[in-house]
Amino acid sequence: MNLKELEEKLYKEIPLTEFMQIKLDKIDEKSLISSASFEKNKNDKNTGFAGSLSTLVTISAWCACYLNTIKLGYKDSMIAIIKSDTSYKAPVTKDFYCETTLPSQEQIDLFKKKLQNKKSSSLRIKSQIIEDGKVCVNFEGVYIIKV
Repeated sequence: MNLKELEEKLYKEIPLTEFMQIKLDKIDEKSLISSASFEKNKNDKNTGFAGSLSTLVTISAWCACYLNTIKLGYKDSMIAIIKSDTSYKAPVTKDFYCETTLPSQEQIDLFKKKLQNKKSSSLRIKSQIIEDGKVCVNFEGVYIIKV
């Protein structure tokens, strides 16, 4: 599955993501880059709305789980966040830029083994919203995946 197909899946299954203009911009072996429109997600103080910032990091980390699950050959899965921690460090004043760290090979190997043996596993994913090189939002979520 490519990022455009996943983006369309998000828009169809979670309509808020289309309204927020969330984009899945790029993926490499270490990270997934996503973004969202500032204009659609600002608050009364003309800064990024905390709910939108939280949504972007949560959805981006979910996408990292989904892509890794698909990569292992599991097309039908249930992925849900079961725990998260979000810290707001600085205001966001322009289009949101989110960097989600992908699981290491060691994490993926353990994830795969648990999925094969128990049909259930979890991944801990970190995301950050960064503006002009400064971390504005830190996020860490634990996602459960059942196949």
